[in-house]
Amino acid sequence: MIKLLIGTNNPGKLREYLEILAGLPLETLTLAQAGISVDPDEPHETFEANALHKARVFARESGLPALADDSGLSVDALQGRPGVYSKRYAGPNASDDDRMYKVLSEIEGTPDERRGAQFVCVSVLALPDGRSVSATGIVRGLIAQHPGERINGFGYDPIFIPEGYAAVFSELPPEVKNSISHRGRAAQALLPEIKQLLKIG
Repeated sequence: MIKLLIGTNNPGKLREYLEILAGLPLETLTLAQAGISVDPDEPHETFEANALHKARVFARESGLPALADDSGLSVDALQGRPGVYSKRYAGPNASDDDRMYKVLSEIEGTPDERRGAQFVCVSVLALPDGRSVSATGIVRGLIAQHPGERINGFGYDPIFIPEGYAAVFSELPPEVKNSISHRGRAAQALLPEIKQLLKIG
């Protein structure tokens, strides 16, 4: 069975990828299981460049096909911020809540019709020989006036209401969120490429 390294130190991302890839004939490995301790930075100005950088680092370090992504929240009223800086938006040691409340404070008083936003995810599969494939997933929605419950999800999920739903991401069952989320859409778009590149029937 082909081994695939899931290149993330974020437990929420890891859980989502393991759920999304569960149906494939792959042996998925976490960074800890592969003995990988490196945590690549995100030096670039686009999601795709950051995702490619991380996937290539993990593939090189492990000698295995590696899946990595870069993702973030882009808020219309903030001219697309936090965008690629979503993880670092409230400073290097900030918590999920710190980042979430920073966004809420910056658009405080903004009416719902001007609280549009989107989650973006670019997923990249990189092979040790340098080959790679990528796919992008986007989900539109709006920023809630107040955080919802953090039942599932992570990051900005408690303040993002996807189009067509009344609940925030973190209140949706995992199978529902994975079917409509930016990460789920990127992974689903990447699956045919993964199968072809790894020669999975």
